[in-house]
Amino acid sequence: MDERDFELLLILKETKNITKAADLLYVTQSSLSKRISALEEELDTTLILRSRSGIVFTPEGEIVLEHTARAAEELKIMRESVNARKGYVCGTLNAGISVNYALYRFPDILTTYRKQYPHVTTHITTEHSRKLYAQMLDDVIDIAILRGEYPWKGNRLLLEREKVCAIFHEEYKEKSLAEIPYMGRKTDAAFEREILQWLRENDLNPELRGIYVDSITTCVEMVNRGIGWAIVPEICLHDFKGIIKPLVFKNGEPFVRSTYLMYTDRAALLPQVKAFIDIVKEYNSKGV
Repeated sequence: MDERDFELLLILKETKNITKAADLLYVTQSSLSKRISALEEELDTTLILRSRSGIVFTPEGEIVLEHTARAAEELKIMRESVNARKGYVCGTLNAGISVNYALYRFPDILTTYRKQYPHVTTHITTEHSRKLYAQMLDDVIDIAILRGEYPWKGNRLLLEREKVCAIFHEEYKEKSLAEIPYMGRKTDAAFEREILQWLRENDLNPELRGIYVDSITTCVEMVNRGIGWAIVPEICLHDFKGIIKPLVFKNGEPFVRSTYLMYTDRAALLPQVKAFIDIVKEYNSKGV
C-alpha cells in the first residue's frame, strides 16, 4: 500500500460509490476496481461489498480504513513539520470555495496567491456551501469560503454581505412578477428555503410558469434575453443590463447573502494557510 491507496480508501468511505470515487480520483471505474482488487489480494481479505445502492466496507475493511486514516494524518503532520523548517512558504493548501464565490471573486485571489507563493501545492474544491461545511467539520479541508450562515466554533471572518435581488428585462418594467416566467436554478438548500419564503410572502408561485436551469450564469443570461425573471445575489450582476430590485422580507429585514472565511486554529498555524488568509483579507479590504 502507498499514499495513493490511503486517498483511494478515504474517498470510497466518503462517497460510498465506485463511480463518484473514480471521478474524484480522475481514473476510470475499471482502473479503480482493479486497484481495489489488488489491495484485497495484497491484504488477503475482502475490503468492500458492492450493491445497487453503493458500497459498504467489511469489518476487515473498517480496520484497514482506521489504520490508513491515521497513517495519512501522520504523513500530513510530517510534511507540515518539514515544510516549516524551509526558508519559504510551501506545503499544500486544501481550500474549499463556494460555487458563486469561485466564479466571480476567487480567480483574482488565486492568481495573486500563486504568484506570491509558487512553491505551494493548491488543492481547491468548488462546491455548494453546505457540502464544504461538512468537509470542514470532518477536517477534510483546512479553510473554506462559504456563503450563508453555519454554526462554527473556529475562526470566522465576514467577507461581504450582499443584497439579494429580483432581476428582469426592461421590457417587463410595467408588469408584475406574477405575469413573468420565473427562472429558477440549482443552489444550496438553505438559500433555496429563503427564496421560497420570500416567494410565499409575496404570493408568487414559480411552479405555474417556471423555467429551471443548472447554473447562475445561465440564469442571468436568460433574464438578460428577456426570457423571465430571477432571484439572485449581487455577486453575479456586474454585467447585468436589466432592472435590479433589492428584496425585503415581510418583517422589513433585507434579503441578504453573507460570505465568510472559515478556518480552525490548527490550520491558521500552517504558513501556506496563513498566507492565504492574508491575501483574502487584503482582497476584501479593497471592497471589491
